[in-house]
Amino acid sequence: MLKQRDLFLRLAQLAALFLMACLGLFDLANGLTNSGSLVLLQVFSAVATAVVWLPRHRQGSKRLPKVAMALGVASLLLTMVVAAGGADGGSYGIAETVGLLGVLFVVSRRGDAQWAVGAVLAVSMALGFLPLRSGLDTERIIIGLVQGLFATAVIGLGVYLRTIEATRSRAMDAVRAEQRAEFARDLHDFIAHHVTGIVVQAQGARFIAEQDPKRAILALEQIEAAGAETMASMRRMVGVLRDPHAQPDAPLTPLAGVDELGPLLEQFTNSGGPLARLHVDGSTAGVPVEVSTSAYRVVMEALTNIRRHAQGARVADVWVRRTPDWLLVRVANDGLPPKAPAVREAPGYGLVGLQERVRAVGGRITAGPGIDGGWVVDAALPLDQEVAR
Repeated sequence: MLKQRDLFLRLAQLAALFLMACLGLFDLANGLTNSGSLVLLQVFSAVATAVVWLPRHRQGSKRLPKVAMALGVASLLLTMVVAAGGADGGSYGIAETVGLLGVLFVVSRRGDAQWAVGAVLAVSMALGFLPLRSGLDTERIIIGLVQGLFATAVIGLGVYLRTIEATRSRAMDAVRAEQRAEFARDLHDFIAHHVTGIVVQAQGARFIAEQDPKRAILALEQIEAAGAETMASMRRMVGVLRDPHAQPDAPLTPLAGVDELGPLLEQFTNSGGPLARLHVDGSTAGVPVEVSTSAYRVVMEALTNIRRHAQGARVADVWVRRTPDWLLVRVANDGLPPKAPAVREAPGYGLVGLQERVRAVGGRITAGPGIDGGWVVDAALPLDQEVAR
């Protein structure tokens, strides 16, 4: 997907560059040279606009609006010099006009907010006065006003797309934060459950130590194992929990993991969904709790998406395979691939949440159409923190 997007952007840049070149030739053929020796400066100014708005810019760039402001001021000064020279008729610079509109768009969408206002004003003024290079009559003034209206529309489009992108970014950040908080709550539940068991076993071992030392040793071994597992999960939780002030009150109950996938699939089938089949390769005993619960959430979210989006699905297969270093999870169905959401539909963030959940334990996840149709979700979760690194 990223390669296709990069290819599309490259093609769009080449098309825009070709358009600018054609407009530049049109300007030269239609009297741009009437401005005399300043024609080279006008050509340079048009090329400079292309250099500014054609490359890709990161969101919130401070350099972009500063360069755009300097470019707008330079274009405005050039207009004053050409107009003072008394150029009459001919093209005033259609290529530069298009280039300045492109600069306005990228500044409105990508530029740093503090600097973007000044840059937009400078470039807009340069656009409005640009037609005066070929004369100071009423017709050129009207053309300047029309270009000002075009500039306003371009600014509005840039701000609109910027707002949409910012809204989606905030929504994705909220989903990631929610997933991390949920992950931390799960680990909190697990740790509280095991710490409670450790306390109970320690109390029992104290009372039976004198009467039956062998049972006391067994209790100590169980305490050691539970303590080691709890400490390993604690190290994961410290890296995941972002909000140090959150102290959720959670019930002291075991968490749903890979061993509970059977009842989950049975409930999915009995509730009117497609036939769900579970395939397990290898033992699931001793899987770290954060890996086990993450695998369960991946399957649960994938089944939810099958119910919502997989039209005509009859079978949903869930594979869980354990290797020495990884727990591999695959969920596939034989339905139609999900359709792209309409413009007015709210975008789904389920996959974003899953990606954050899986990334929190050092794993990776992919989703896409299957070779034989349907939709496939693949997740790889490391069983060892050293593998995740």
